Amino acid sequence: MNQRNYQRELDHILSGLTRGEKRLFLHSCCAPCSSYVLEYLSGYFQVTVFYYNPNISFEEEYRHRLAEQKHLIACFNREGIGFPIQVMEGEYLPERFFGMARGLEDCPEGGERCEGCFRLRLEETARQAQAAEADYFATTLSISPLKNAPLLNRLGEELAATYGVPWLPSDFKKKNGYKRSVELSAKYELYRQDYCGCVFSRRAGK
Repeated sequence: MNQRNYQRELDHILSGLTRGEKRLFLHSCCAPCSSYVLEYLSGYFQVTVFYYNPNISFEEEYRHRLAEQKHLIACFNREGIGFPIQVMEGEYLPERFFGMARGLEDCPEGGERCEGCFRLRLEETARQAQAAEADYFATTLSISPLKNAPLLNRLGEELAATYGVPWLPSDFKKKNGYKRSVELSAKYELYRQDYCGCVFSRRAGK
């Protein structure tokens, strides 16, 4: 079976859009990962960034990343990069993540615990997208070279079927997306964390 080209699928969707007509509910893990995605997609969609990351184990770290996210969006809006971007903060309840991870503490990075974490965050995104009557939902997570784009897209499509909001397919590391995110992080002097967010990834150094 041929591997799906999520970037090609995204290009096809974007080619049929009237710019600014559709609303995208975009889960963001952090400002650096969102930088290229927002530069790219805010030219097509009215974007609401949904910052929902109960996987971040330490509140000080969570607040720092949230502040960086808001700073980046303020810069983009001030500079008129794409259509105006909104931001919505989800509830910061790390106990939800730890409840999901119970029994999976020793799983390797990228394994079952990470899949549960992706599902946790994407399901809340889909739920909020449904409530907001958004036209699509998506996540910035696929921009990372360490993240499994086929898995993320599979989860997104499953949740789209459950919540009735179309999933926007993506593999944002394509088209030099990750490289561009590094450039934008330098331009806006963004804090680039060296681990995913949870205590387990911090121990693993990923």
